[in-house]
Amino acid sequence: MSDLNGKIALVTGASRGIGKAIALALADAGADVAFTFLSSKESAEALAEEIRSKGRKANAYQSNASDFSQANELVQKIIQEFGKLDILVNNAGITKDGLLLRMSEQDWDAVIGTNLKSVFNFTKAVYRPMMSQQSGKIINITSIVGITGNAGQANYAASKAGILGFTKSVAKELASRNIQVNAVAPGFVDTDMTAKLTDSQKEAILKVIPMRRTAKPEEIAAVVRFLASSEANYVTGQVLCVDGGMVM
Repeated sequence: MSDLNGKIALVTGASRGIGKAIALALADAGADVAFTFLSSKESAEALAEEIRSKGRKANAYQSNASDFSQANELVQKIIQEFGKLDILVNNAGITKDGLLLRMSEQDWDAVIGTNLKSVFNFTKAVYRPMMSQQSGKIINITSIVGITGNAGQANYAASKAGILGFTKSVAKELASRNIQVNAVAPGFVDTDMTAKLTDSQKEAILKVIPMRRTAKPEEIAAVVRFLASSEANYVTGQVLCVDGGMVM
């Protein structure tokens, strides 16, 4: 698929895992890619070089996604350097799991700030530029946990559920401006986050997945690539679950 030739994409939190797979998938489809990272400069530069090896332009930007001013300044900088911005993928996310009984206010605020406020920050920053060009794709990475809930993840589930309501609301605001806003809700994916689970935890998870396996990051990225393409021009306000059948 080379439907994204000439398009400029921004992916937040893309130095590893799902974000990295998304950045590479968009580049494979023809897009030039800007992406953010928080701490691993080495991983970010390696990803940028991998994208450039595909013949696409790529820049990595160190940024705290939960900081409103940083997000706004970064979007302006990317538009100056790339000329425009066609696709925003809000992927930045963290977990700080624990039962609510033991969850600190700091753990709550950190997860809500990174996972939910960042979506507001970057969407707000691209709102006017996309309205001015009368086109755009905004794709928010949520989670099936935002639909089902999960014990020990009240903060994470709340942040991901908030993304669902945000997506549908902004989709209604921007639909008449030819800007599509959708969400992708992954189930359990082979990433650094799930690698921390014990064997017994992984076994319990597989039992509730009808397909009896976890997803590869590339399988999430393929759905994002579809939503970013012209093939999804009549799709907005939707939540696509990529979960092996967990939510039916």
